Amino acid sequence: MLDHPTYFAARDELLARVSPVGTETVPLLRCAGRVLAADLTAAEDIPAFDRSPYDGYAFRAADTADAALTAPVTLRILEEVAAGSVPTMAVTPGTATKILTGAPIPEGADAVINYEATKYTADTVQLFERASAGMNIVRRGDDVKRGALLARDGDLIDAGTAGTLAAQGVTEPRVYRVPRVGVLSTGSELVEAGETPRPGMIRNSNAWSISAALAAAGLEPVYLGIARDTVEGVAGLIAAGLASCDAVVSTGGVSVGDYDMTPAAMDAVGAETLVRGVLLKPGMACAYGVKDGKLICALSGNPASSITNLYTVALPALKRLAGRTDALPQEIDLSLDRDFPKKSGVTRVLRGALAIVNGRATLRLPASQGNVVLSSTIGCNAMAFIPAGSGALAAGTTLKGFLI
Repeated sequence: MLDHPTYFAARDELLARVSPVGTETVPLLRCAGRVLAADLTAAEDIPAFDRSPYDGYAFRAADTADAALTAPVTLRILEEVAAGSVPTMAVTPGTATKILTGAPIPEGADAVINYEATKYTADTVQLFERASAGMNIVRRGDDVKRGALLARDGDLIDAGTAGTLAAQGVTEPRVYRVPRVGVLSTGSELVEAGETPRPGMIRNSNAWSISAALAAAGLEPVYLGIARDTVEGVAGLIAAGLASCDAVVSTGGVSVGDYDMTPAAMDAVGAETLVRGVLLKPGMACAYGVKDGKLICALSGNPASSITNLYTVALPALKRLAGRTDALPQEIDLSLDRDFPKKSGVTRVLRGALAIVNGRATLRLPASQGNVVLSSTIGCNAMAFIPAGSGALAAGTTLKGFLI
């Protein structure tokens, strides 16, 4: 077990314990945002034939060798070829084919000119400048060549990938199954969000913050409910989550108080504890374990602490469950928009909103970074790390961070 490691040591320990949960096929209409479960290699050229990028005329470039503005070349029109049809006649010296955008280039033609650059009648077309062979022809395979690697196993399917799948005739791509992540909250002081709290009670908000973050990362949150502060109560919900889900995330009960029962509950269900606490502020209190290959991520009950620990430590492993190869966030430089006056004995995470100011990626800090200030996470789409041992920081200080 790792006892209060750095956040990245804890993150890497979790990553080493997980693998994708399985695969399935889905209709192309529902594949956006899913994760490819196999490399996508082009089975055919795109386009599959030489075609025209314009409405215009296809002709032999050699026929325009003497063309000039004052001495145009006149060619006889053989036929008209629309997109979706094929030429029936070869272009020969002194002839041209009227061609529409996307139509195949007829045999014998090696250049295309758009309507606007010509003068034409129903039977002839005049060209006023010399053309070169290959001019304005979209060649077979210009977009995609057969055998090319188009997307990799573990890539997210975006608009371009979906269109490319369709162009290759793949209507039901194989993707990784969306992991189901059980979400529970612990605390005898909690009531459900739709209830009116009695004196001393508060509404459960953590479950919904965590669920929203999981859903945004492409995971399926499954709400398990509220466990009271007993080992049996917490263990019961964890066990239910392990039975029906691929991982479990809980909030609350991971500190050292008399009513912090989650670590004992993890022991009670037979989980192996991997990490207990991390050197991170906020988010130091946590416990991570594994049971039958399924992660249990026990986070702090403090709202900002739980969401910080989720993003920095837990979420990469949960993304790996979904088959993603980009599970680790991409590191970027962020400039502080104002002073941060506190010292940082351990690595501190600042949350805020990304803004581009004078060409620099800037982190706009909320009014408070407190552990229990849930409202300060509204609009938060970036986090930055203050190294352990740092003093107060001035506005403009550049920190390493990542986008959420």
